[in-house]
Amino acid sequence: MRWLREDAIRPWQYRSWIFPTDPGFAEKAGRILDLYEGRWEGKLLHPGDCIISADEKPSIQARRRTVESMPPAAGVPRGQRVEHTYKRGGALTYLAAWDVRRGQVFGRSEPKGGIEPFDRLVYQVMVKEPYASAPRVFWIVDNGSSHRGQAAIDRLQGRWSNLILVHTPLHASWLNQIEIFFSIVQRKVLTPNDFDSLAAVARRTMSSNACTTRSPSRSGGISPAKSSTSGWTDSPPATALSSRLPHDGDGTYERQH
Repeated sequence: MRWLREDAIRPWQYRSWIFPTDPGFAEKAGRILDLYEGRWEGKLLHPGDCIISADEKPSIQARRRTVESMPPAAGVPRGQRVEHTYKRGGALTYLAAWDVRRGQVFGRSEPKGGIEPFDRLVYQVMVKEPYASAPRVFWIVDNGSSHRGQAAIDRLQGRWSNLILVHTPLHASWLNQIEIFFSIVQRKVLTPNDFDSLAAVARRTMSSNACTTRSPSRSGGISPAKSSTSGWTDSPPATALSSRLPHDGDGTYERQH
């Protein structure tokens, strides 16, 4: 590999980009950046307003390694060793909502994504304080199928009177702060993806909520913040939600920390 590193031409190294195709890119991006700065339509946000950044992380696989992984050894300069060969144990979707102003994460695991699982995440957040009684709760989402376009606006804002759905421009989900959280989960929680079951995947993703959630303290530092999570077990109980949503008996349940 030394001669490859020394070569002047390195075709395996590249940088990619994407040209904005959304004609309203600047306006839509500006609205989100204004929210992060505490403004909406040119005015300062009310102290009680909330900003939620939400999305789904689909197809998280449970890969059962054929040989047990070897953890890093003390005093030995090597990392963890993981067998390349594995058996597939299925996949699930992790949905999360990040409170931009309070530094709190709400998460849940679902067998798959879609409108109903996303609506359950919204319910999980909106029935709790301070969101239930907040003047406005801004939900920043991308253009995924479970919350796309005017149909999603009508559905969610018709269900929750204080909810305002804010879409990122097309191909600009990187403006959504929840993607930063998902990146941390991927690198520090899911890698190297060595799980015996989907239940183990769900427990690991749920534990990331408490580990990565912090809230500002009065002293200026950070202190642990409460996290609200939902896990997926091998034998999930059937939890009835309110009449706003269908019965939640499809492999999910809420757990409070």
